[in-house]
Amino acid sequence: MSLQTIPAVEALAQLDRFDTIIDARSEAEYAEDHLPGAVNWPTLDNQERIEIGTMYKQVNAFEAKKRGAAIAARNIARHIETHVLDKPKNWAPLTYCWRGGKRSGSLSLVLGQIGFHVTLIEGGYKAFRAAMLADLQARVPLLAWRVVCGTTGSGKTRLLHALAQEGAQVLDLEALACHRSSVLGAVPGVPQPTQKHFDMRVWDAIRRFDPTRPVYVESESKKVGNVAISDALIAAMRASPCISLRLADDQRVRLLMEDYDFFVQNTDRFCERLEALTQARGRATIERWQEQVHTGHIADVVLELLTAHYDPVYTQSMQRNFVRYPHARTVNASGIDATAMRSVARELLAQEP
Repeated sequence: MSLQTIPAVEALAQLDRFDTIIDARSEAEYAEDHLPGAVNWPTLDNQERIEIGTMYKQVNAFEAKKRGAAIAARNIARHIETHVLDKPKNWAPLTYCWRGGKRSGSLSLVLGQIGFHVTLIEGGYKAFRAAMLADLQARVPLLAWRVVCGTTGSGKTRLLHALAQEGAQVLDLEALACHRSSVLGAVPGVPQPTQKHFDMRVWDAIRRFDPTRPVYVESESKKVGNVAISDALIAAMRASPCISLRLADDQRVRLLMEDYDFFVQNTDRFCERLEALTQARGRATIERWQEQVHTGHIADVVLELLTAHYDPVYTQSMQRNFVRYPHARTVNASGIDATAMRSVARELLAQEP
């Protein structure tokens, strides 16, 4: 048998050396959050976990353990038949469950008896998350952040993509959050990750950065949709050098109508989302915008949204929160296509020491 346990902080540092990371928790626990790249092999599935937990409370622990062992044995057998029979002898998985190690321990024991070199995280997911949050807090101040600023529709996300294509290090928080970070920013049909999984995704991106090179990030507020940026990261961003991206208003309208094409195609949905601005803009303005949308004047509404609502709010927020914004380096994009944005990216990278 080859089975060892390692502390969560060591698992954190060695994560990439394992062939497979196995989450032995239920589907619901896995969906809430899991280690980067982990696969879900439940020792007890959602319903089985409820059943055994109820038996613990209503009958007794001994009866619950007997029943749980029988279910776990069947599930482990199925995982082996489905996922393990083709694995070579030198396959080296990392396993974990919630905290106590019973579910992952059962799976690990069987895999170890087969002859695989299995590693189990001490303290499970709970310990790993605690170690991850501490590591995230430690890594963030070591990185040289460059904050891409610009009013709504100026192409900040497109510039980040262009910078990445030019070889720069980029942290795309909106992509990690599955949200465009505005009242209209929810992407239809794409749920946001939970807060815990967003934290894990951010850490997984940050741990791969080279601290000797700058990292470009967009000037987000504390929350991106329903998830929040960690205190350490938002503090570092707000204290870092800024880049002010400028784009002509007509190009900003074009960009937003491209990026939010689902609203252009579904005007009822657009009008519904405009309701969220009633308190800020007043009922009369919202009804006027909705009428313009329904009569095909969407571009006019977008332009007014930008100049009357988003621009003043953005400018006030930047001046209040980003201390180096008044000294931002200004760059102008000639258009919204990839060629124009890559030209801006090359200009920025050429100015880096």
